[in-house]
Amino acid sequence: MINTVIKFSANNRYLVIFVSVFLVILSVFAMKNIPLDALPDMSDTQVIIYSKWDRSPDIIEDQVTYPIVRSLLGAPKVKAIRGFSDFGYSFVYVIFEDGTDLYWARSRVNEYLSQLQTNLPAGVNLSLGPDATGVGWIYQYALVDESGKMDLAEIRSFQDFKLKYLFNSIPGVAEVASVGGFKKQYQIQIDPLKLQIFGIDMDRVIDTVRKSNDDIGARLLEIGGAEYMIRVRGYVQSKEDIEQISLGANTSGTPVYLSQVAKVVDGPDLRRGVGDWNGEGDQVSGIVIMRHGENALKVIESIEAKIKSMEPSLPKGLKIVPVYDRSILIKETIQLLKEKLTEEIIVVSLIILVFLWHIPSAIVPILTIPIAVILSFLPMYLADIGSNLMSLAGIALSIGVLVDGAIVEVENAYKKLEEWESSGRVGDFHAIRLEALLEVGPSVFFSLLIIAVAFFPIFTLVDQEGKLFRPLAISKNLTMAIAALLAITLDPAFRMLFTRMDPFT
Repeated sequence: MINTVIKFSANNRYLVIFVSVFLVILSVFAMKNIPLDALPDMSDTQVIIYSKWDRSPDIIEDQVTYPIVRSLLGAPKVKAIRGFSDFGYSFVYVIFEDGTDLYWARSRVNEYLSQLQTNLPAGVNLSLGPDATGVGWIYQYALVDESGKMDLAEIRSFQDFKLKYLFNSIPGVAEVASVGGFKKQYQIQIDPLKLQIFGIDMDRVIDTVRKSNDDIGARLLEIGGAEYMIRVRGYVQSKEDIEQISLGANTSGTPVYLSQVAKVVDGPDLRRGVGDWNGEGDQVSGIVIMRHGENALKVIESIEAKIKSMEPSLPKGLKIVPVYDRSILIKETIQLLKEKLTEEIIVVSLIILVFLWHIPSAIVPILTIPIAVILSFLPMYLADIGSNLMSLAGIALSIGVLVDGAIVEVENAYKKLEEWESSGRVGDFHAIRLEALLEVGPSVFFSLLIIAVAFFPIFTLVDQEGKLFRPLAISKNLTMAIAALLAITLDPAFRMLFTRMDPFT
């Protein structure tokens, strides 16, 4: 069969070259759109369950964390479950087996939580973490007020209610986490003595305030052929709205307002940490988390474009300063590997020229190197294998042996043509050239595939080791397989197209 492929390629050289050029064009498109990152994602497939309940850690552990862990023990493909309880909240990390689809895992966890929700105490709020991995942290920025006119509460409000939603709208962003500053609250400072004077208890105040912050809709009222919508407007917009909440009436029927028993002030929420910027003090920061499987470099470029577009609309004196930008590491890693690949191609090409000492004969093996490297990106793109340090290293490792088949074919052709010329040039030299290709073609094809087999044991690695080295083995084997195919398709077409026994006149 291999001899048939070689004969077909030699006799239909223009068709083979046209198909090769078409595939190279597709591969260039794949190179421009393949996901780029510095290193492979070695994190496990995990789903994070966040529980919020204002209770002590031991109560949360017994009534929230433990029931969640117990209910998920029988979930399919679950490898490990880790629970962590603290005051007021808990985290449950559900780790799945390698190769499990993240969104399939999230849907399974949601199914189990929907069954468990009715058995948990009232007031427990459950939510899933973002659809990201352990290396989803790709960008962080700080909001620096150079004018000094905005306090930390105003900057944090600007981050939470404007910037956060703008960054969340970027394709590929799973979450934007806010860090630092003060989260603004309306705080009610109740005077116990005044409650005692009016005969109002604390539970009544809490329940009334909670029920007052709401809009209620009723039915339509028809008057004179016109319909009027009835609604009760109680949505709190300011401190004054809270102060005017009625707690009931005293013995004489006079309404008692919240402002008579309490003071409403602006204040910060309880903080569990701070964010410092260059030792200059507390600053507000935002952390952008990338969605699972997205192109890190493309997402960061979209974030930078969004920042540039919103700079004119920022409050005067407020600047968005990058704190962490993974694109710098990605670009430096890719640039370093590009330089090394270029150096390897140049060195191998020079060695071929020195040993063959014939530029026309050396052109084919030299062209085989970049063509094989470029074509290897097409199956990587189709297999959703990103371009990173390990996958490009696999291509770099294979450069030295990509041209072995072409060089063997050249040497054998020289020998056959030399015998043909010494015997008086009987017959067409193209037939002799094809005979030389058929003689070593199958051996060259299988020798290149045997080199790829040496990396098969890497595919037996699991967990972090497998995720780290598997891209290297895949790219190495793909490049060697493509070089083997080129040895029996494009190389014979080139040889038959450019072979001459007489110099140009």
